[in-house]
Amino acid sequence: MTSPVLRDSILHGDSAGQRRAMAKAITLLESTRADHRAQGDELLTALLPHTGKAFRLGISGVPGVGKSTFIEALGLYLIEKGHRVAVLTVDPSSTVSGGSILGDKTRMEKLSVHERAYIRPSPSSGTLGGVAEKTREAMLVCEAAGHDIVIVETVGVGQSETAVSGMTDMFVLMQLPNAGDDLQAIKKGVMELADLVVINKADLDPDAATRARAQITSSLRLLGLQGHPEHAHHDERIWHPQVIQLSALRSQGVDAFWAEVTRFRDLQRVNGQLAARRQQQARAWMWERIDAGLKQRFRAHPAVRSALEATTQQVLAGILPASTAARQLLSVYESDAVRAEPVSAPEQPQRRPTTGSGPTET
Repeated sequence: MTSPVLRDSILHGDSAGQRRAMAKAITLLESTRADHRAQGDELLTALLPHTGKAFRLGISGVPGVGKSTFIEALGLYLIEKGHRVAVLTVDPSSTVSGGSILGDKTRMEKLSVHERAYIRPSPSSGTLGGVAEKTREAMLVCEAAGHDIVIVETVGVGQSETAVSGMTDMFVLMQLPNAGDDLQAIKKGVMELADLVVINKADLDPDAATRARAQITSSLRLLGLQGHPEHAHHDERIWHPQVIQLSALRSQGVDAFWAEVTRFRDLQRVNGQLAARRQQQARAWMWERIDAGLKQRFRAHPAVRSALEATTQQVLAGILPASTAARQLLSVYESDAVRAEPVSAPEQPQRRPTTGSGPTET
């Protein structure tokens, strides 16, 4: 299926045809083949004018916190409200096969078969933060297809929170009711990213959930991330991260959660932070892809590959500092790149035209 056909199917296809086209487009974007990359770039450029209207919601949390259960409850709630929901679940990759391990799509039985929902599991393939390399592009495909709510669920370990926060409009951190008993387990950097903290499974131990909410709220204030509403200098024009508790399994508190999301979205639109955040993300993503592309070209360069093994052995043997080795390899790459540049012929001086038999100028 060519890019124009894919584009038309994504933008104007019926439900079944559109879903097939979306799957093919995302598979194309995830491919490492050069011809597929070229087709993917062409497709994204054509789809770009039809994107940007959806709200992008990132959700992260430790394994077992109930992310998939919560996303299904939220997705079904939003569909009832007239929304079209896309969910991009990013699984850890198997170190053997490279495929997904969690298979979160199977955990959302009702949402996965709904005609107004689209779920795409994607292995992280070892990329930094656990977030699939092409998740940003997949979001654009979903938006172009008319999904006005795009949810990105990540593994919730390592640096995945940073990656999700860097591609979404709002970042939600999910915690268990006993999270307040050990706040050291919640990294300061993660708390700084969270726009909203959700205490899930509050029905299992309501008292513990209430304590966790109070303690996390206190921590947010101590970190300077949340102002106190009773203080005279409390600024209502900026968003202060909130902490709420709910039970995804019982679908209790989902409406209150969405009310907070809506309040956040409306405030960020009014104060200009939503547009500024997206511009910052787009700029950062461009440079991330430049860095990744340069690294890939560096590793594949013949001169670097021929020198890499010997240089690596010198580092491992303690003969050469790693920093020096890196500079030497970069010099090899740069020197070879300079030699490979075509040298243009020097311009020839132009002679003035002569007339008749008069003398020529020398």
